[in-house]
Amino acid sequence: MIRLAHFQEADFEQLIEWIHDEAILTNWAGNLFRFPLSKASLEWYIKDSNVVNRSDAFVYKAIDTDGKTIGHISLGGISWKNRSARITRVLVGNATERGRGSCQGMIRAVLKIAFDELHLHRVSLGVYHNNTPATRCYEKAGFVTEGIQRDILWYKGEWWSMIEMSMLETEWRKLYGDI
Repeated sequence: MIRLAHFQEADFEQLIEWIHDEAILTNWAGNLFRFPLSKASLEWYIKDSNVVNRSDAFVYKAIDTDGKTIGHISLGGISWKNRSARITRVLVGNATERGRGSCQGMIRAVLKIAFDELHLHRVSLGVYHNNTPATRCYEKAGFVTEGIQRDILWYKGEWWSMIEMSMLETEWRKLYGDI
């Protein structure tokens, strides 16, 4: 089981280590950051985050049952009025954890926060079309594909499209009940 804890300055080095090339950074964050990832950009990233009813973003590290940090995930673009948010910047950073259900564990954990703690109604996400493992993870977790934003990002001579997906609170409750 994966648990989430707030991502803090003490976690910066681990994330910077995981994002060791531009392709990983681009897949993780699109054009939000420049390579190489820096402490200054991460300070900006977490500024004013993680405050219920005030912040528009919650930024987490993912921790496995052994207490080891294995990934990163954030819930951003929060609209308190519309009770909606967007999962962003999902990364299973520890390569040995990939393909073992860690992504689904992270997604379930952040959805539990979104629906049970923050009382949101809708959670969306976007995944680049070429990130097949992430797309499979989100589908297995119960996300519904809403559409594709074609040619949204130009990267190294090719266009990347974005698959848009979402889950509603009623779908979450039907799939997961009271986990």
